[in-house]
Amino acid sequence: MTSHPEQDAIIAGIGISDIGRKTGTPGIDLTMQSVSAAIADAGLEPKDIDAILTLGDVPADETAQQLRIEPERLGGPYGDAGLLAPVQQAAVAVGEKRARHVLVYRTVQMMGGTVDRPTRSGDKPRPRRDPRPVMSDVPYLLAADAYSAANWLAMHCQRHMYEFGTTREQLGAIALNARANAALNPAAVFRDAMTMDDYLGARTVSTPFGLLDCDVPVDGSIAVVVSHRDHESSSPNPAIHVAAIGGASGVGGWTQRADYPKMAATEAASRLWSRTDLTPADVDIAELYDGFTFLTLAWLEALGFCEDGEGGPFVDGGGRIRRDGQLPLNTYGGQLSAGRMHGYWVLHEACTQLRGLAGDRQIPKPPEVAAVSVGGGPIAGCMLLTR
Repeated sequence: MTSHPEQDAIIAGIGISDIGRKTGTPGIDLTMQSVSAAIADAGLEPKDIDAILTLGDVPADETAQQLRIEPERLGGPYGDAGLLAPVQQAAVAVGEKRARHVLVYRTVQMMGGTVDRPTRSGDKPRPRRDPRPVMSDVPYLLAADAYSAANWLAMHCQRHMYEFGTTREQLGAIALNARANAALNPAAVFRDAMTMDDYLGARTVSTPFGLLDCDVPVDGSIAVVVSHRDHESSSPNPAIHVAAIGGASGVGGWTQRADYPKMAATEAASRLWSRTDLTPADVDIAELYDGFTFLTLAWLEALGFCEDGEGGPFVDGGGRIRRDGQLPLNTYGGQLSAGRMHGYWVLHEACTQLRGLAGDRQIPKPPEVAAVSVGGGPIAGCMLLTR
């Protein structure tokens, strides 16, 4: 196997802010909680950070100002891995020795935090990524009164049900597993017990999705420090190695793929496995995007943990995906119960589990390899991490 630059990268530090709903906490305060924790966790000081990358609600310049540093600007685009693109860009940059320590964070806020606007008088508006490559069919969806990703992905799910016999109870197994894991996570926002009757009885959002098929908006911030592997001997905490990365965007838009209801996850996973000798059988734990229950099922198939169309039977009853099951899934509670951190909590949890520091939710068998995925529809990113 030819070496790829990300294989010389490690995640040396992780940090997470307070998580809550409608907290009113300013985004910069949440950001400083997570980035300060991640820098300290890596055994570094702010002056050691070479670059800052984010797709978060708080711009990198503002964070740098608070840290009192002047980081370099990494050249090149973020890539095609969606929300994971900054992490993957950081891994490639340190692997190519264009930087030694890169701080990456994602900050989200429920109320008003996602609007692109100046943060202070005189600040320039933040740049927006051009959505056209992945949104080419959105005008047609809007014309059909399909106004959100809940509608668009519900159509994917309906098609999967029609072709393969997938059931709501099988989707419910993903939601119930998430809630059971969230009950062991003090930071999760929803920890009360959930039954299948609760799941099936939740109000409809977009058929076949009910309210409990949808992720939970929160305020929070998560950060990682991506470093060159030569920092491992100096790191005070176990370093997590980046084994492979994959990303894809724009293939077929939301609805125009010949192999619909497959999504960009198919291409992202193929690129991931092409960059490593590891296989799905080597993965001990999976932290997979669950903006909607169906997305997790789709990622299980795309990453090869089961065959196409067999995601429903794979999760049926929840036995395989429990913390003590064949493939422990979303052990922190997922976006469905812990909170929607736009995929960065899956990364944080994978590192925590690989370090063996997840406390009551630590899986019984210490994991060696973790799979992480983020995204749905025409945008997807995934990574393999090892200890």
